Amino acid sequence: MDEETKQNYIKAGRISAEVLEFGKSLIKKGNSILDSTEKIEKKIFELGGKPAFPVQFSCDQIAAHFCVEDDDKTVFDEQVISLDLGVHINGAIGDTAYTIDLSGKYADLVKAAQKALEEALKIVDVGTELGQIGKVINDTISGYGFNPVRNLSGHGLDLYNIHTKPTIPNFDTGDKTTLKKDMTFAVEPFATTGSGVVGEKGLPTVFMMKNRKPVRSPITREILKQIDTYENLPFAKRWLTQRFGAKTNFAIKELTQLEIIHNYPPLVEVNNGIVSQAEHSVLIDGEGEVTILTKL
Repeated sequence: MDEETKQNYIKAGRISAEVLEFGKSLIKKGNSILDSTEKIEKKIFELGGKPAFPVQFSCDQIAAHFCVEDDDKTVFDEQVISLDLGVHINGAIGDTAYTIDLSGKYADLVKAAQKALEEALKIVDVGTELGQIGKVINDTISGYGFNPVRNLSGHGLDLYNIHTKPTIPNFDTGDKTTLKKDMTFAVEPFATTGSGVVGEKGLPTVFMMKNRKPVRSPITREILKQIDTYENLPFAKRWLTQRFGAKTNFAIKELTQLEIIHNYPPLVEVNNGIVSQAEHSVLIDGEGEVTILTKL
């Protein structure tokens, strides 16, 4: 990793951390989730970054991949709300998340994910085995009486690639793969009152370019040009409907059928367990120095 790329990761992480704090301040009963989402995305641009993926507010049983559409009227109420956001600078990504309980019933669930993240970060170093990180996360969450979400994980962060190797598990997989120098990744514990498994449920509102091909429809070609500006990173359907209106639906359907884009339906705990999330991005540089990118 050259110095310019390293500094881009550091900047992306700092902006992510600042935006997360801003976003947390918006999570108040009665505030519009759509309005809060758009304010956060605007803040990312104001601070000199671009969204690495659409801002996501996941409530209660939803763990990930939920983005509001541009006609959503939902407001924050008595939910457990996880805010997950990412920022990139020239493709270098900072990814971070935090959970707030507005119900007053799940303080320990929020603590479980947050404490698991803190404990996992304590052992992050060159040579640390991935399975060891998973064991720490599992043991911490179990100590609070909850289950980790086993089929969600932390992940590597590469240029213009939000999910790559290594996979950072949330339970002890026995994986002996070790952390190395010049590695950037996110540690991302999820805790739940449920069984610890999520599945796809509901209509997708998050998409990503999969395989660029020519298309015949003028409408679809026009929208595909806009998708190209997202630089192969995930995007929200809302970003397109606000620009192109109802014809977005036609283009999304055609692009999905042609396997040009991939869709990501919401991930929901299979037993309707409440889910909390915590996340930081980490950089291990060429000298082996560990930096938590998204921590203020």
